[in-house]
Amino acid sequence: MTEAINFRRIFLIALIASVAISAVLGIGVILLGNFGYIDVPVLMTTFTITVMSICGLACGAYLEMERGRILPKVGIGLSLIAALMALLVIWDVLDDFEEFIKSFVTATILAVACSHISLLSLARPDRRFAWTRLAAWICIWSLSGILIFIIWVEPAGDSDLIYRILGVLGILLASITVLTPVLHKLSSDQSDVEKIDAEIATLRKRIEELEERRANLEAENS
Repeated sequence: MTEAINFRRIFLIALIASVAISAVLGIGVILLGNFGYIDVPVLMTTFTITVMSICGLACGAYLEMERGRILPKVGIGLSLIAALMALLVIWDVLDDFEEFIKSFVTATILAVACSHISLLSLARPDRRFAWTRLAAWICIWSLSGILIFIIWVEPAGDSDLIYRILGVLGILLASITVLTPVLHKLSSDQSDVEKIDAEIATLRKRIEELEERRANLEAENS
């Protein structure tokens, strides 16, 4: 729990700071600057930190719920990696290497995918709408896989089938994303029962831990 809270706090602070700095720098560049060699990279750097913070914040919130650990941790790691790679591109360190650019875009796509799933997973619709979570997973990973395939393989040909598929998946994902909070709100009281059951399970686990600690203390004192 502490680890998750720290993650969320770090990304929240980074988000607030980057947005504030972006606003100040943006106003300063517009009024005083000429969008030169330094101005644009600085603005892009703060924008990168903002995007990374949003992705990390979504993953951190999901991690705090203790309903998933691997996905949000992977999302946080990919967000940090993508942000670091973006800075290397922005500041002209590795911007001339095609493989590095492709790797950066791939890491960004996967980070956004993990963050999107983490954000949708915060909702708790009841069993009637459980299919939306599976549909979201399929759409997100299908979109990510196709985009990564296009980036690395660069398929040739005049067929636009792959882009039609991307369009269909994008529309479906947008619809599910919009409907998820609505379905969460419309969920029956069954979700409340599930919350109570989950809390009971947590309390039982805590009681078992305390009983084990008590038994260990009694054994040490005997």
